[in-house]
Amino acid sequence: MENLEDLKILAEQWSHQGIEYLQKIPPSQLYAAIGVLLFTTILLFLSIRLVTRTKSNTVLLSGLTGSGKTVLFYQLRDGSSHQGTVTSMEPNEGTFVLHSENTKKGKIKPVHLVDVPGHSRLRPKLEEFLPQAAAIVFVVDALEFLPNCRAASEYLYDILTNANVVKNKIPVLLCCNKTDKLTAHTKEFIRKQMEKEIEKLRASRSAVSTADIANDFTIGIEGQVFSFSHCCNKVTVAESSGLTGETAEIQDFIREYIKP
Repeated sequence: MENLEDLKILAEQWSHQGIEYLQKIPPSQLYAAIGVLLFTTILLFLSIRLVTRTKSNTVLLSGLTGSGKTVLFYQLRDGSSHQGTVTSMEPNEGTFVLHSENTKKGKIKPVHLVDVPGHSRLRPKLEEFLPQAAAIVFVVDALEFLPNCRAASEYLYDILTNANVVKNKIPVLLCCNKTDKLTAHTKEFIRKQMEKEIEKLRASRSAVSTADIANDFTIGIEGQVFSFSHCCNKVTVAESSGLTGETAEIQDFIREYIKP
């Protein structure tokens, strides 16, 4: 007990000495010291975030069930189409050098690719991976686009208004898959239709509440018709075909943000 009392007395003495010392410092010097300390703390915090972001090598494949994400996953991994692959109920995950880069000499940075299930009940899985994502590939079925346009747009809207995506400015590739088919819609048609649907979603959800309950952020510019160019993060559009192995635009997108 005596030791505890001694510690209390010592702590009080240090406290009084500290207050007396601070009182002797001119206010201008004290404020300058506090300012420098705050600036240094903020700079250190931003530096840690920047280093963390640049080191990430995770790319997420997301989109509705049946859009062809899993086929693209295997094409990027080993060049196989896996035509008999069933709907994924668990994320397909792997870290590897992209298949087309296997013949290149020298050390190439591997990519951590995650194929997130598209079923509505399994979409919360996406939330688990978003904090570590360097980029997102949102896959749309260009062949069966119109019947799924609304659902795909709602899913993409939820991604674009997610806090992790907005704050970290995670780039998104709107990937129009199965474009090898003659009746597939073009990427420009898909882009315009999804922008229209997202504009409707913006209007309907903002009418319910000024703060969208289901989403972290709002997107777009007030008073203007929505365009992907209005997003805080970069959104680009590309075409692919998992079955024929046409994945060049996806690979270019991945390597834009995960340098080899």
